[in-house]
Amino acid sequence: MPYSPAARLPFEPPFVLAPMEGITTASIRALLATYGPLGLVCTEFVRVAGESVSKRHLARQVQKAHGVPLSVQIMGNDAELMAEAAGVMALAGADVVDVNLGCPSKTAARKGVGAALLKDRAALGRLLVAMRAAVPGLFSAKLRAGFDRSDDALDNARVVEQSGADFITVHPRRRVDYFSGIADWRIIGLLRRQLSIPVIGNGDVWYAADALRMLEETGCAGVMVGRPALRNPWIFRQIAELSAGRAPFAPSGLDVAAHLERLHSVMAAGFDGPPERLAGPLKEHLGFLCRSLPDRTAVSRRLLRLQTPASLLEAAAEIFTPLEADQLDLQASGRHALERSGRAVAWGEA
Repeated sequence: MPYSPAARLPFEPPFVLAPMEGITTASIRALLATYGPLGLVCTEFVRVAGESVSKRHLARQVQKAHGVPLSVQIMGNDAELMAEAAGVMALAGADVVDVNLGCPSKTAARKGVGAALLKDRAALGRLLVAMRAAVPGLFSAKLRAGFDRSDDALDNARVVEQSGADFITVHPRRRVDYFSGIADWRIIGLLRRQLSIPVIGNGDVWYAADALRMLEETGCAGVMVGRPALRNPWIFRQIAELSAGRAPFAPSGLDVAAHLERLHSVMAAGFDGPPERLAGPLKEHLGFLCRSLPDRTAVSRRLLRLQTPASLLEAAAEIFTPLEADQLDLQASGRHALERSGRAVAWGEA
């Protein structure tokens, strides 16, 4: 690697599958982990609310993929309940307990959780200290740059550091940005320079080459990838191959169609509802896979009209299977550049 972070992560390789609500279920985590080397996979966030915690429910969230450490992300705002939940997760075998300080949804903001916790650093500090005391192992937080101001990023991150967290992940957008614009990698570099704990960068790593560029330009200790891993499930393999100086894998349309079949298989395993209900989750994944196509909007509209998993799989195979690797925007270098990658520029530059 052409970089040397000031603080290193307690796992290798330094690449992480991000928590994504409704997506990073145990079966999906396990499938994506088979496509390339990962140092850590994250659960979708686990809500902690009400007057008590269900230890049985919380413990059930700790489902590990073979050979890959698991981070369980908790979302809530009651310090006592969050600490109790964190302790339950740690006892159940979570390798990392993480707190969600980044969810930008209107519901989260209204309930004072996720990124909304960044609005009151004193209360946030009390919450994090209580959780840290309950977790004997690794404890971390994933945060946005701020709620409505990115100027708060360093102060927010210092609250996490001072709580005793082992590392921190930053998505350098404000809550009000949701996923619009370009992630400002300068914020990742700032936190890496100012904090003593390892910093993981997240945001707009659409291509494998972006991950290496983020490491080099910001000096961060690791890279977390979310939506781009749904668009290109082989991105972690490509990152590893680029890091090792090898020619990165270039998926063909046949690979995409086979991946979709695997997705359906793992979704269907243990599913006890009508098979048609799997069409919705399958469409969500298909929407991301279609982003690799130059005519993705037209193709997505066609597929979204279909109502059964069988019709979706048949139509997707018809579309993707004939395509060669160079016809898809899944190369490690982002040669077709259908997505907007993040950037890191010097402070004061446009």
